[in-house]
Amino acid sequence: MIGWVLTLNRWLSNGGAVLSSVALIILIVLILVEILGRSFFQYSTMIADEYSGYLYLSAVFFGLAYALNHESHIRISIVTSRLGVSASRWVDVFCGLMGVATMSVVVYYAWIFMMDTKSMDMVSEGVSQTPLYLTQIPVVVGSALLWFALFSFTLKRLFHDR
Repeated sequence: MIGWVLTLNRWLSNGGAVLSSVALIILIVLILVEILGRSFFQYSTMIADEYSGYLYLSAVFFGLAYALNHESHIRISIVTSRLGVSASRWVDVFCGLMGVATMSVVVYYAWIFMMDTKSMDMVSEGVSQTPLYLTQIPVVVGSALLWFALFSFTLKRLFHDR
């Protein structure tokens, strides 16, 4: 019944993990270019500091859904470890619903913030003058992926699937 939701969730979170990995690889290359340029050629990209922050943010947000689906988030199980299977499932459903509600607010306001930034043509203060709405896209997309992962988790626990 919910198989298509779980499959879509798996595809989306794996896509987020790929984007996260690409962001980390680009971050590593950027830092290496900056180190080698400064050490051997007295050259600087002038954007390494600024863009390393953007890439790190991207890596974190794109990886959140994948981490949830692979149970890599910190989970405090002091309560659920003492409960039975059924009670533990209902605690998970409750926490999943709270997570979905919270992430709904986060996605909504991240979208509004990004669109405001775009409408005001805001750019970074750095040398690159990067349009800031571009740097906020990973927050919106990553938060939406986490919302869907939490929604899938809640459905899975609600319908007794483990």
